[in-house]
Amino acid sequence: MSDKAILADMKYSEGSMGRVFVLRFEDGDPLNSTIEAFARDHGVVRGLAFYVGGGAPGTSLVVGPDATRTNCVIPLFHALSDPHETFAVGTLFPDENGDPYLHMHAACGREGGATVGCTRAGLETWLIGEIVLVELLGVEGVRKKDPATGFELLELPGPDDLRD
Repeated sequence: MSDKAILADMKYSEGSMGRVFVLRFEDGDPLNSTIEAFARDHGVVRGLAFYVGGGAPGTSLVVGPDATRTNCVIPLFHALSDPHETFAVGTLFPDENGDPYLHMHAACGREGGATVGCTRAGLETWLIGEIVLVELLGVEGVRKKDPATGFELLELPGPDDLRD
């Protein structure tokens, strides 16, 4: 398929940056629920979040689906055994009820080893963490539950929705 054909069918939404928030996370603060609560309290409907800091031992990431199952998605979890250096990036969009829903992935490293996965399983801050939350304005998009996977997938306008 040509690039032109791919672009003709691509779903997208254009917007601009709004407010920018810098947050300091403390030891034990959970990434997803804390960012979602902050967004709700400050009226951030859509955004982009960056995290730099520590990943707490005993907290988990979703590190992939069980590839042996072909009829359903079974998540695999990995618990951090020790504190890890962590960088994460994610997008914030409302779910079908209008509540903020963060989809964030993190890379956690320690002593030359690394784990990468989704923070939804409960990644927490170790000691200190910093978040930059950039509000996105004028962007369409809602997370809707996909019955086949159970994932909250981002739905964007299609090409026909954007044409006048």
